[in-house]
Order: sequence, then C-alpha cells, then structure tokens
Amino acid sequence: MLLADRVAIVTGAGRGIGREFALCLAAEGAKVVVNDIGASLDGRDEGGDPATEVCREIETAGGTAIPAHDSVSDFDGAGRIVRAAVNEFGRVDILVNNAGIIRDRTLVKMEESDFDAVVAVHLKGTFNMVRHAAPLMKEQEYGRIINITSSAGLRGNFGQTNYGAAKAGIMGMTFVWALELGRSGVTVNAMAPAGVTRMTQGLYERTGNEPPPDADPALNAPLVAFLASERAGAINGQVFGRTGWSYTIFQTPRQVASMYRPGGFTPAEVAEHFETTLGQHLQPVGMPAPLDQEFTAT
Repeated sequence: MLLADRVAIVTGAGRGIGREFALCLAAEGAKVVVNDIGASLDGRDEGGDPATEVCREIETAGGTAIPAHDSVSDFDGAGRIVRAAVNEFGRVDILVNNAGIIRDRTLVKMEESDFDAVVAVHLKGTFNMVRHAAPLMKEQEYGRIINITSSAGLRGNFGQTNYGAAKAGIMGMTFVWALELGRSGVTVNAMAPAGVTRMTQGLYERTGNEPPPDADPALNAPLVAFLASERAGAINGQVFGRTGWSYTIFQTPRQVASMYRPGGFTPAEVAEHFETTLGQHLQPVGMPAPLDQEFTAT
C-alpha cells in the first residue's frame, strides 16, 4: 500500500469528492482524520454527521479513522483538527484541503456575505489548515499537502466570482508554499477535480440526463493518493486536473510572447503593433466545453 502507517487529514470529507479522498487514502493504509461540519452546500447548518458516517465506512473496510467537526474557516478550529490527528495518531503526514461551499450569483447580484463566506471556507480555510500543519511537517522533515482548486479559478466560470477568486488564490498559495516548504521535505501540489456531486447534480436534474460513467467523483482519488505518497517526493508546486477518464496537468500562468521597442511605446505605437505581437496569443475565457459529453468540473 502506498500510504501504510501515514496519517492524513481530509477536510470536507463527509460527502462527495472529499469522501472519496478519505476512503482511498484509508484503503492505501493511511490513518485518516475525516473533517466535516455537516453543512449544506451554501455553508449553513443542515444537521447530520457525515464525518462519523465516513469513519464507520473506513473502519468496516478494515481501516482506521476518526471524525473532526470543527470548521476550517475558524483559525483555532483548524488548529483543533490538526491536534486531533497528533493526539490520536502522533503525527500529520498528509493534508488534503478539500472543504468548500458555494453561493453562486452573478457579480451584480452577489451580496458581500456571499463573497465573504465562500472565501472564508475555501481560501482562508486552506491557509488555516496549512498554517497549523506545516510547522509539524517541517519539524519531521516530511509532508504532503494537496490543495483542491478548480477550473472556475484557473479559467473562470459564470456566476462564481467568490468561488473563482478563492480557487485562484489557492493556486497562488500552492506555488508560494511549494517554494517555502520544499526544502524541508514537504511538497505542496493542487488538483482541480471533476465529477457529479451535490455541487453539480443540479445540472443533470435540469436536463434529465444521466451522469456518464466518467463523472464518478471516485476517479479523482487515485491521483491524490499518489501525490500523498513517498513516491511523489519529486513533484512540487504543480496543478493537476481531471477530464473524463484522463488526469491532466495545467501549465501555470507564464509569459508566452513579448512586444519590444527600445525606449518604450506611445499608446499609438501599442495600438499599431499589438495585433501582430501580443494579439496573436489571446486566450479564451471560461471552462472549455467537454470534447465528448456534458461534464462540469467542481
């Protein structure tokens, strides 16, 4: 097993893609802290205890897991999640930052509270968890951090100012932390998963179509399990994704062309030369349409 005797924390692991991460890591031998507050999609309390339910699934399959019910959006709460792993299992080797909510609205209809709530869980929650876990990983000179981003942040998606901003910010933090922690044996990578979950089920309910087989959220987990393993020690600061049956890797934003003139340009000179230089490399905005079937990334 790739993760025998390792200790993992998976946030937002009570349902959907996070649940699949937790189950897969446990199946590969990791002891897992399953974090979930049991909230609805928009972050409001809905009752139930999905974290404990996932722990029971893991234990029934012969694995080891404990639940953690604090919110990642609370700095002290994130610390308690990390301490739960240390208190129960003695260390933290793997952190998968998956917790998230959505409150989709177009820019002109979005309330400040909608923006703040989504950013608090995704962006600040990711910071909170890593801020508490990273010192422990540095001290033991080993760690694997996998941040969950989204094509909504990497490419843009209609009606998701808050979600897209948070997910783009997670990409940026991934690059910074990869530089800061890599020298201590701690890798930091990101993944933009895909699949039908509570976040995307409505797309199929509206159309009446059945989700295709490659929309199974479990298909994301094997790549995350690999990135969480010792065998991925040379992989750091990368952004991966999934489309259909394929795992993908994103090319990070970088300069691809230049427009040069000694001494600089006037506005008129920019206008004159733009089309034949930088203008040849303009890129489309938004998530591309699937090649073979309807499939929306989360």
